[in-house]
Amino acid sequence: MKNVEIDSVPKQYNEEALNYVQKDIRPAPRFGINVGLYNLFYGLFKTKAVGSPAPLLDSALVEISRSQIEKFLMSKGYFKAKVDAEIAVENQRADIRFKAQPGVPFSVNAVRYEIADSAMQKLYVASKEQFTHLRSGMQYDDDSLAYEREQIYELMKQNGYYDFLRPYVKFSVDSNLNNNKVNVSLQVDNPEGRDQHQIFTIGQTNILIAPTTDGFPQRDSIRLNPNSFRDIRFTDLSGHFRRNPIVRYDFLKPGDIYDIRNEALTYDRLYELNVFKNVKIDYLKAKDSSNRVEPLIRLIPQKRMSNRIEGEVPFNAGTVGFTLSNTYTNNNIFRGAERFEFQVKGGLQSRIGNGRSLFSEIYQRDFSVSANLAVPRLMVPFDVPLMGKSGMPFTTFSSSYVYSLQKDLFDRKVFLSSITYDWVETKSKRHSLTPLNFEYRFGGLLIDTTTVKGQELIAANLYNINLLDRRDITLGVKYTYTVNANKLLSNEDFIYFRGNIDMAGNLLQGLTSITGGNHDAAAGDYAKVFGLPFNQYVRPEVDLRYYKGLGGARQFVARLNAGAGYAYGNSRVIPFEKLFFAGGSNGVRAWQARTLGPGNYNRAERIPNEENRRTLYGIDQLGQMHIEANLEYRYMLLDKFFGAQLKGAFFLDAGNVWNINSNNGQPETTFKFAQLGNQLGIGTGVGFRYDVDFFVFRFDVGLKLKDPQFRGNDQWVIKKFFSGGQEFKDEYFRTHSPDGYRFVQYNFGIGLPF
Repeated sequence: MKNVEIDSVPKQYNEEALNYVQKDIRPAPRFGINVGLYNLFYGLFKTKAVGSPAPLLDSALVEISRSQIEKFLMSKGYFKAKVDAEIAVENQRADIRFKAQPGVPFSVNAVRYEIADSAMQKLYVASKEQFTHLRSGMQYDDDSLAYEREQIYELMKQNGYYDFLRPYVKFSVDSNLNNNKVNVSLQVDNPEGRDQHQIFTIGQTNILIAPTTDGFPQRDSIRLNPNSFRDIRFTDLSGHFRRNPIVRYDFLKPGDIYDIRNEALTYDRLYELNVFKNVKIDYLKAKDSSNRVEPLIRLIPQKRMSNRIEGEVPFNAGTVGFTLSNTYTNNNIFRGAERFEFQVKGGLQSRIGNGRSLFSEIYQRDFSVSANLAVPRLMVPFDVPLMGKSGMPFTTFSSSYVYSLQKDLFDRKVFLSSITYDWVETKSKRHSLTPLNFEYRFGGLLIDTTTVKGQELIAANLYNINLLDRRDITLGVKYTYTVNANKLLSNEDFIYFRGNIDMAGNLLQGLTSITGGNHDAAAGDYAKVFGLPFNQYVRPEVDLRYYKGLGGARQFVARLNAGAGYAYGNSRVIPFEKLFFAGGSNGVRAWQARTLGPGNYNRAERIPNEENRRTLYGIDQLGQMHIEANLEYRYMLLDKFFGAQLKGAFFLDAGNVWNINSNNGQPETTFKFAQLGNQLGIGTGVGFRYDVDFFVFRFDVGLKLKDPQFRGNDQWVIKKFFSGGQEFKDEYFRTHSPDGYRFVQYNFGIGLPF
């Protein structure tokens, strides 16, 4: 096939009409690689797993397509539409042209309503303005009738009409009028043998939990709990569940009018408890012939405990590492759908490409132990109205111990403990509040600051060295607000927002002020709690994105991510772990993580000694503020690639980190708005995403365009990439060793970058 064209279809329907052309005769994209790769792999390896074969002309499929396009136009009000198909063949390649004669579209002259049940008619008339697409004067459209039928069905099922079915709603269309007009009659019939529809209320509910993950035994062997509380009979054949945590998310309340939305809500929340692999809701009509339905909710539990061992190899163009973790999970530890996780994790990170062995270049070792308990409700000393109406709320208790060792520089130990409340305001608005966040930092430097090397390191990076040697505590609160996180995997047009703020020290500052004592943090005289200084700071951060669907798998994303940490009161600096970094697979992708900035910082200028540069690797390029912007265009490369889809991306990233303290001793790292353009790192690149539905494996290749560590026009390193690149890299290594210069950065990851 060479080309398929549809001629004379009204412009607003052209793209939709193309969808009715049978897939097997649609030509391959002009610049696509599906056919070429299919021929290559099939010719070499006899596999059909990559790409798609060239479409072949089939006259039967052409006729089906012609007929479908004609019916589509009729469904849009072009009742007199005719479509012809013309085929031209030259050099064994075919052109197909579907030529339409749509005629004048019919419009709706009048809409008549024939609803036999007066109560139902009153409900429809009162509600229809909220959803109807069916109005006199509109262009006739079959989709509007189908939409009206669905909305009437939903309306009735939401207002007690349990027995209502879609076939009760019928339409008759009279097109025997002049001037291309039709009359539409909407009819809603009564059940056969009845003069009205019945409204049902919810009666006694049975909640039945299967004894094992295999499901229920024979019905005759099931013994229901003879007792009920508040018209809910709870029977747990497994013996692993408490009543209240399950009943809490049954929204089919006795005495309420039947509402299908409450049924869907019950399904959603019971699945979100993450302890049931199957949820089924049936209804039994009351035996006393009253208009009551009695829900029967059958739940099959899933496996309670699991143990997962995971390994990861973080790889960038300059470093390689290995991380191994073991995670034990219990999804129902206290019989109330509480999720408990205990994880042990360890890892190593090593530099590569410097002429030394991998093991001699290990510069960082990490170890952590963490425990989390998530309870599916808000554990607060007051009632929360409508808990779980929009989403499952959680209260999470977390504790962890983190140990980090950087060779010849420091060991760092942090104990963290927190309580967090997560709840959903609407499907698109989510909140997370951590009213108690406690952090205890200890450990310190491994270098002797009285030696020549120690003095050199302090002189080179006084700010961060002091942070690493500080022993302190943090007591604060955190809050995060997210909008449209539920749309991130869609291809809709939307704006995503995530804002969070981390504040600490205000409560302790107030308490120490009450107890008395004058302290001057600027002079190093800190207020203390239990003999330790406490941190006082505020750290806001925002992530704003615009997603634009361009049809099919094509999408454009624009992102702005910014944050800052500001110390005040009892602190002169924010904690080391609260500093920002630039670069990495989710940031400015042309740089390895922690190798961009801050500001115009140049390692060779600030750290003239090679051994000191090696020691401070990954520590000296952090900042108290960051700004980052990304543009990315996503598209389909291959819709068939070894059982999945291969997608591509083009991206442009810009950003950096800065210091905002005026006394940091490195003025070139300080943020100044007038110098913003001079201090931005800019990179571009291409990406490949292997999409297997549940996971996206990502490979991005970033290319540096502008590097702020240099001066003036030398910042535009892209010129060196195309001319004199090797000489430039040799000179850079001579002055910056053990750091080499990499124009291209490779990033592997799981999931999309944003």
